[in-house]
Amino acid sequence: MIGSGWLAIAGLGPGDAALITPEVTDALTHATDVIGYIPYVARIAPRPGLRLHASDNRVEIDRAGHALRLAAAGARVVVVSSGDPGVFAMAAAVFEALEAGPPDWRDLDIRVLPGITAMLAASARAGAPLGHDFCAINLSDNLKPWPLLARRIALAAEADFAIAFYNPRSRARPDTLDAAFAILREACGDDRPVLFARAVTTAEEALRIVPLPAARGAMADMRTMVIVGSSRTRLIARAGAPILYTPRSA
Repeated sequence: MIGSGWLAIAGLGPGDAALITPEVTDALTHATDVIGYIPYVARIAPRPGLRLHASDNRVEIDRAGHALRLAAAGARVVVVSSGDPGVFAMAAAVFEALEAGPPDWRDLDIRVLPGITAMLAASARAGAPLGHDFCAINLSDNLKPWPLLARRIALAAEADFAIAFYNPRSRARPDTLDAAFAILREACGDDRPVLFARAVTTAEEALRIVPLPAARGAMADMRTMVIVGSSRTRLIARAGAPILYTPRSA
């Protein structure tokens, strides 16, 4: 039987504690268990009565099942993600485990608590490069093959979307972002601006804007959000940092 437990799937925002929503803070205050990827759980302050369950990044379904079992047993569980839990994060993994799990799990009190995702934080820091139509693509090939990724990148370029790239480059995938840039250069044939926004809202924050022909994969790591503008994205030069934005008009 399902007891008084509940499950909240929460976004911790891009890094600055000030950007965690009051709704998420309240859920963490009342939680008995917090579950998530190791560096995200490390952001949660220990306190008496709170159990912290940190795990590796490649065990999302196992983590989701653990959370559902604890909640079904009466625990008050918060599954944490960085950014927003519904954007390439734990909300989908929890619902995948829910769909495949015991029928009584579906009676649980489950809430998704939104957060500020990395592409929105990066866009705000630079100006408004996502001010018109855009798409988001996760460059990790852990759960989908490269040919599918390449097709989506090419189609996004053909549609003239601004593109936000999540998980652009890692030690295991040192060439993925360069391959994406090659597709874009062939499809676009122009000098679209590319924003490299690393560790936005943290002390290590660094922003860099270059034209597409000058963009290189080595300019990014897994803490970098890469935003490629559309053909209409503009750069406003000024005395301080330039402003990158995409006009709302078609």
